[in-house]
Amino acid sequence: MTAIPAHALLLEDLPDVTAWLSKLLQARFPGIQVTHAATLAEGKRLLQSAPPAQLALVDLGLPDGDGTTLIRPLAQQWPDCTIVVTTLFGDDAHVFPALRAGAQGYLLKDQPEERLAAALDGILRGEPALSPAIAQRLLRAFQPIAGGDSAPGVEVLTPRERDVLVLVSKGCRLPELVERLQISKHTVSDHLKSIYRKLNINSRAEATLEAARLGLVQL
Repeated sequence: MTAIPAHALLLEDLPDVTAWLSKLLQARFPGIQVTHAATLAEGKRLLQSAPPAQLALVDLGLPDGDGTTLIRPLAQQWPDCTIVVTTLFGDDAHVFPALRAGAQGYLLKDQPEERLAAALDGILRGEPALSPAIAQRLLRAFQPIAGGDSAPGVEVLTPRERDVLVLVSKGCRLPELVERLQISKHTVSDHLKSIYRKLNINSRAEATLEAARLGLVQL
């Protein structure tokens, strides 16, 4: 994402948190229209009726279920939407399913407001919105496993796949990858599938952290 989002979806059930996040969004992205849903059911209805959002903040603990179940439909129906989890849950049981479902960021609501604001600013630069504690947890998950087995290294990727991974970690989406690499979108898609398979990852956030782990970029 490089342009200021015009429309955001806020999935949050607590009124005071809704007001706080809405105010934060409007402060960081002047003129943004914020559409609010307090339940999964409302969020699903908005997917069918509201104009596509460029940014979605999704809480996980909702009255009628886990917000993770809305992330995949969001990613499929609004492919240009940057989906960021905003929650108090920072454990593996919540983090990894949300990222695998298609979330591109994961922010903890109990961190200082200025840190949340900085993470939202980074979205415009294509940076993954990750709380420091979440980034550390993900990096630990990709560290070598005790006992001799290790996570896949950079040598498993072809030079072109490394180029694609670096650009993805910098926030480039499919049209930008096609333009920068001067290859067809089908070839780019094939490279992405191969990278995700070889590195056993499922989201752009995981791709960014893998690029950092492999020493291809710096977070």
